[in-house]
Amino acid sequence: MKIETITTIGELKNVGWKSRSIKEELRDNLIKKIKAKKPLFEGVHGFENTVIPELERAILSRHNINLLGLRGQAKTRLARQMVELLDEYIPIIADSEINDDPFQPISRFAKDLINEKGDETPITWLHRSERFFEKLATPDVTVADLIGDIDPIKAANLKLAYADDRVIHFGMIPRANRCIFVINELPDLQARIQVALFNILQEGDIQIRGYKLRLNLDMQFVFTANPEDYTNRGSIVTPLKDRIGSQILTHYPDSISISRRITEQEAKINASQLQRVHVPSLAKDLLEQISFSARESDYIDSKSGVSARMTITAYENLISTAERRALQHGLDKTTVRLSDFMGIIPAITGKVELVYEGEQVGAVAVALDLISDAIHEFFPAYFPKIEKLERDADVSPYAKVVEWFFSESGFELLDDANDSEYQKQLDAVTPLNDLIGKYQADFPKEDVYFLKEFILWGLVEFNKLSKDRVEVGFQFKDLYGSYISKL
Repeated sequence: MKIETITTIGELKNVGWKSRSIKEELRDNLIKKIKAKKPLFEGVHGFENTVIPELERAILSRHNINLLGLRGQAKTRLARQMVELLDEYIPIIADSEINDDPFQPISRFAKDLINEKGDETPITWLHRSERFFEKLATPDVTVADLIGDIDPIKAANLKLAYADDRVIHFGMIPRANRCIFVINELPDLQARIQVALFNILQEGDIQIRGYKLRLNLDMQFVFTANPEDYTNRGSIVTPLKDRIGSQILTHYPDSISISRRITEQEAKINASQLQRVHVPSLAKDLLEQISFSARESDYIDSKSGVSARMTITAYENLISTAERRALQHGLDKTTVRLSDFMGIIPAITGKVELVYEGEQVGAVAVALDLISDAIHEFFPAYFPKIEKLERDADVSPYAKVVEWFFSESGFELLDDANDSEYQKQLDAVTPLNDLIGKYQADFPKEDVYFLKEFILWGLVEFNKLSKDRVEVGFQFKDLYGSYISKL
């Protein structure tokens, strides 16, 4: 017989079921998973040796937890995945507002019902998916929302005086008894509301409109906070911080490869898009480097952070840019181009907080700088380093490419050119083939045209060529010829 088919307290006693606090429940199930070497917090990458061990230690210590980190660092995801450490089902007194434990009831309703019916008291079972509560802290949150208030309608219906504690309507926290309760962006919660949490965390009683109820709530609290909020919008009051057992610092991915795994996992790309659009590995690396460059940029507020969501939405935009071009030309298959990165600018400008200097430059210009920085960072990993001053131009491996642009004029790569036209334009720059054959002979054949365009953009970044944005694409020229024509 499945335990969740039991319907009364008497039957529950007969099978030997024992009460456990939620913190003990989380601890016991974590111990089982660690011993069985089962994966914990699946889908969270880059925290294996930092955040996750600290989170496990906090759970083993039965602590309430504060996850402190900048936006887009998987704080809420970690909290939500803690549900997997709960028992699949737990018994509660039927019709209890606050999930009363059959053996350790805390509400007046449950105690009265047990006194009346004894072992025949009905119970129901609560699945772990229903044991997660989440509240975003906003300035308009009240004590009544979280703790509770007097309900005049209940008093009228039950014909009770306001002096009777049965007129109380419980708030979100009592209703989350025996559950995980997450308060996101804790510093946004007004100080007087934070004060109301003191006794719940420590003493286990609540106060509502003069009623002091001894409700020994059994809860696992998880708070999330952004360090930026400590100065901009509020702070965590010291007594509340003192009652939170573990404060765990989250962080951004520390490598391109980890960042790529997160982006590819989270991006909303359907099968038809993946069939139609091929994305070179180099393009994916450049995309991730943009977020790394953004976190180091003098134009972007480092305290605000650069969320992983920026790269995720940029990846979606990049594929959609190539997809749109394929649809225009009726193509079943196309490949992302470097010029398609212009399509990710809206994803960048909406995700970064600029400092004063960045506002002066402009959000679009900052986004273009980040794309340029990414190319500048990756170019030396694929081709010889370009020195600022070269004594003999003929020695440079790029001399023939630069010479080709000196003899030609008006070379353009059009944004919406079909694939055959795009390839024909790049094939015309014949020295590129020799350069790739010498330094990247093993580069995937399907990505060669992206690499050719990458060389041109790289030479622009290292001041060997010039690049101008025209209405329908990009125009590449010899650096000095471009300078003379402007004069």
